[in-house]
Amino acid sequence: MSVAHSETSIKTIVARATPAGRGGVAVIRISGPAVGSIAAGIIAELPQPRVATHSNFLDAEGESIDSGIALFFPAPHSFTGEDVLELQGHGGRVVTDMLIARIVQLGARLAEPGEFTRRAFINDKLDLSQAEAVADLIDSGSQAAARAAQRSLQGKFSTVVYALNNKVTALRVHVEAAIDFPEEEINFLNDAALLARLEDVDSEFAQLEKTMRIGRLLRDGVHIVLAGRPNAGKSSVLNALAGYDAAIVTDIPGTTRDIVREHIEIDGLPVHIIDTAGLRDSEGVIEQEGIRRARQQIAAADHALIIIDVTDTSIDHGAMLRNELPGDLGFTLVRNKIDLTAEPSGMDAAGSDSVNISALTGDGIDALCERIKTVIGYETGGGEMITARQRHLDSLGKAYDHFLSGRTQLLEYAAGELMAEELLQVQNHLAEITGEFSSDDLLGEIFSAFCIGK
Repeated sequence: MSVAHSETSIKTIVARATPAGRGGVAVIRISGPAVGSIAAGIIAELPQPRVATHSNFLDAEGESIDSGIALFFPAPHSFTGEDVLELQGHGGRVVTDMLIARIVQLGARLAEPGEFTRRAFINDKLDLSQAEAVADLIDSGSQAAARAAQRSLQGKFSTVVYALNNKVTALRVHVEAAIDFPEEEINFLNDAALLARLEDVDSEFAQLEKTMRIGRLLRDGVHIVLAGRPNAGKSSVLNALAGYDAAIVTDIPGTTRDIVREHIEIDGLPVHIIDTAGLRDSEGVIEQEGIRRARQQIAAADHALIIIDVTDTSIDHGAMLRNELPGDLGFTLVRNKIDLTAEPSGMDAAGSDSVNISALTGDGIDALCERIKTVIGYETGGGEMITARQRHLDSLGKAYDHFLSGRTQLLEYAAGELMAEELLQVQNHLAEITGEFSSDDLLGEIFSAFCIGK
């Protein structure tokens, strides 16, 4: 593992592992070399390993601060790989603060965000993708995302990355063998085994990219903005998607002045729906501000649902799209109020980017949800899903670029040495995903987003 450690010595750390505030039980976690001496000072002695032991938690004068369960996990058989002591006491804020203050007095320091998981990574209890899955599991926005994070935590994400890396290694060995034995006069273009390996690696890259992309969607969700003219039914569409009255709906144009957000799930995909003010020229100061915010949300969205009133033929919707949407933003025309025109619901025959719905009756909402999944590239089934992050996709993309460059060098110029060097770069970028090759800056960025106590 290529990780530079800035600490010259390992300090014992402590943090509350349960949420702050009033509760039935609070868990305090301690990890590091001073666990034994801290245990002697607060519970008289270390409990037997992995045996729940009722103890009094003592202050400096030997008076009881609290009482509860103590659990000791000796190194290396603990989450962090270090000696770990957990104290399970009553969940009051004051008593928990008193216990932590006593533990600090005995030689520990307060843990930084994600420091327990970072130590698990440093001590080879988890690789980096598994460590990230700990935070992803905690932050899961849907049941599907939670299950995917659990699979990553169990190492299934790492397994597929290692499998690709192994195939790259085999390809590199094949190329380097041909370089080392020039008397064999291997013609790369006629080497069927080599060409088969190239094709296999290319296919593995494509499959892993697809798996990662869906995993990132599960983790981060997708931001969908509802845009359109006043009174087109944007808030009604939001309510239909949410399944309840999340936004106020009236017959008065311009009812929505501020941004309304709602979180929904579509087959496990977390979707952040953003309702906005109707787009029109307005002299009202409040409505102008709402329209300004609407345009901000449109610019930042992953996809736009342009809600139009099919009964209003006075609007040039094409001109509105050209004027209001960024050129690179995908959109779907949602033709609302078909209950007034008796048009069929679902995908509109006039165009594949158009869906006919009635937000009032719910007709066409299922088709709209399917359209959202399609344009975002979200698929269910066909294998177990894992959770992934944008940095994983970035590293995979760099690895694939080096693979393509190496393949070109090999097949067009018979430059096996250059191919071998490119494959080494492929492996370095794949190693960034699992953390075999990482910088302190990257680790600091990743773990700083964790909870205190994890």
